[in-house]
Amino acid sequence: MKKSIALDIGGTKIAAGIVTESGELSHRMELKSDVTSSETLFNQVVQLINQLVTDSGTSLDEIAGIGVGVPGKVDIPNGIAVFQNNIPWENFPVVKRLKEIFEVKTIVIDNDVYMAAYAEWKMAQMSNEETFVYMTISTGVSCTTIHNGSFLRGAGFAGELGLIPVLSESNNSKNERLEQVGSGPAIKKLAEKKLGLKETTTKDVFENYTKGVDGYFMVIEEIADNLAQGVYAVTSLIDPHKIIFGGSVIVNNPFLLTVLKEKLKQYLIKEQETMLDRLFISQIAQNNGIIGAGLSVFK
Repeated sequence: MKKSIALDIGGTKIAAGIVTESGELSHRMELKSDVTSSETLFNQVVQLINQLVTDSGTSLDEIAGIGVGVPGKVDIPNGIAVFQNNIPWENFPVVKRLKEIFEVKTIVIDNDVYMAAYAEWKMAQMSNEETFVYMTISTGVSCTTIHNGSFLRGAGFAGELGLIPVLSESNNSKNERLEQVGSGPAIKKLAEKKLGLKETTTKDVFENYTKGVDGYFMVIEEIADNLAQGVYAVTSLIDPHKIIFGGSVIVNNPFLLTVLKEKLKQYLIKEQETMLDRLFISQIAQNNGIIGAGLSVFK
């Protein structure tokens, strides 16, 4: 079976693994990102690839290619990481630099959310006639659409769902960008504001919610409503056949989907209510970026 080397590169960590053509992941490993400079980060990537090849007992002759997922804007045809806000690879020629070191036929690069979405789309076994959306709720909020088997990229900035305005109750029902009122950091800030806390964590907010601690119910309810407004915008614009949610906020707290559905139902008209049965949480969770990067080699 064909195999690829997959890399998911972020500001916190670099994850890597061997991915088969059917999407099986093995020999997963990761290390903390060193974002001191473009070269320190690149050297880590090279080190991780070499370690992966050694530890897996795989020869580069057996590898069909290398897939790389990076945050931010990517120049795919030229293999360049154009812009990111959390790693120092501005206009960095990732593919060219890797080809100078590793003798593999194919090296591909794409945005990390697109890579994750591709893995989810493949695993969901969607047909090329269907419209699929992957939505991530984590440090930020974003989404990616695959329609008729291809990504909807627009002019290059499509899918930035976190930038759309929603009506935020805690902001006197004024418009706020969804990422500011629906992401992991937003949950922390809202709890501190509503409950008068000096400091807390997103994890603590969810734990206190599940324990039924006073006040935390209204925090999660408001966050879910903000997210539901974003999902409703997607529903009304493209009416996808399926939306899969990923990202640490919802993957680690799956009950959030139930609350989100309750809020979403309030916005849907009767003809749209089937959307409630088309919302799912990722089953490959934090590995979707790596698997998608690996699978992208076999396109």
